[in-house]
Amino acid sequence: MLKTTEYKNKRITIMGLGLHGGGLSSALFFLKAGAKVTVTDMKKADQLKASIDQLKGHDVKFTLGEHREEDFTKADMIIKNPGVPGSSKWLKMAALNNIAIESDISIFLRSTTNPVIAVTGSKGKSTTVSAIFKGLQDKYPDARLGGNITRSPLSFIHELPPTAPVVLELSSWQLADLAGKNLLRARVSVITNILPDHMNAYASMNDYFKDKQQIYKDQQAEDFSIFNYDDPYLRPLAEDSPAQSLFFSAKALPKGINGAWLDDEKRGHCRLKGKNEWILPAKLALAGEHNRLNLLCAALVLRLFELDSEKIADSLSQFTGIEHRMELFLTKGSLKFYNDSAATIPQATAEAVKSLEKPLYLITGGTDKNSDYSPYSEIAMIPDKIFLLKGSGTEKIQPLLDQAGAGYGGPYENLASLLDALTKEIGSKGSVVLSPGCASFELFDNEFDRGRQFKAGILQRFTDQP
Repeated sequence: MLKTTEYKNKRITIMGLGLHGGGLSSALFFLKAGAKVTVTDMKKADQLKASIDQLKGHDVKFTLGEHREEDFTKADMIIKNPGVPGSSKWLKMAALNNIAIESDISIFLRSTTNPVIAVTGSKGKSTTVSAIFKGLQDKYPDARLGGNITRSPLSFIHELPPTAPVVLELSSWQLADLAGKNLLRARVSVITNILPDHMNAYASMNDYFKDKQQIYKDQQAEDFSIFNYDDPYLRPLAEDSPAQSLFFSAKALPKGINGAWLDDEKRGHCRLKGKNEWILPAKLALAGEHNRLNLLCAALVLRLFELDSEKIADSLSQFTGIEHRMELFLTKGSLKFYNDSAATIPQATAEAVKSLEKPLYLITGGTDKNSDYSPYSEIAMIPDKIFLLKGSGTEKIQPLLDQAGAGYGGPYENLASLLDALTKEIGSKGSVVLSPGCASFELFDNEFDRGRQFKAGILQRFTDQP
């Protein structure tokens, strides 16, 4: 049963309204619960217009373009955006005044008892949760999907039946906000992989890994934790998780280890309670061997929720992916265009390059996240031509391409000039992919803005669409 009466007349400060829905959904949730809501964000009103417009007509106090001490010392609760580091002086100020610090995810978990499937990982988590959600629809039509996939679970909390499964994609920062709260008792938890990411925000890889591990810490013996058997970081976690541990792998799992794997023909199998079943066909609509593993993992989760294995295989074979993740958005004759803008680390770009048909034209580069760019050395000679977007990360990629003797154009000052050059060089067949391997903030608002601008530019140049 939904529990919100405790928030009536409470003074709630939303720290970080943003544009992706988390702050907005939190504000609307607490307004509906009868709380007194203050929204504070370092961005100014014109930058937050899309979110502010949806709060018109509500009694909300705004502090924009700055933070004020009173909003953090005279509140009953702070709801922080996951992008705000715990070291923030404003959060420390609230803590010193014994004010509770929560997030939209923690409030959701405090307010409901729905079965949760929680997924994290450096890459693949959005594709995995979306595939799980698609598969659940057959047996659980009221299931919901939220979290880091840019939909706060507070946006659907009031329409959620009490037994409907909720699939949550969780970033390392969202998990860090849950540490010590004993709230995330997932029926099934998943870690897809661990790769160096956000190293501009973490002191060490160990700190990043520690936040990811939070996903299974509050589970119990009857729950399930799923790990990538092929990932050296993850295999040992079976001993650490309090839940029953399962694995997924690109190769057959050793006898005695339960989970899912691919056979020599790339078909997916699973072993649970001593029973072997076929759960994923060799032919998939979604490109990329890394995505085959994501779907294998999703199939294993669906089997744990007692979906029929044949229906799982049928559903996932038709899954075409999601926006910004190896998204095939245009086919023109024998030429295919992919938007992989969410590939913000070099390892993801390498996987994209290895999975596509030649001739291959790669658009890559952007803002540095203190990443390891060595994967570019491995795939430098695979694309027929590389087009570089200007950025601090690109400056680290160029020497690796030069050393490998790879041909590239740019770096281009903006996307328009890059696409103009691309248009002159590509032929009538092959693959064109935007897979940056970097963050986006020097030229774009975020990776989603980057992907949408790319698609619009391609459609303008290669179709009759306006």
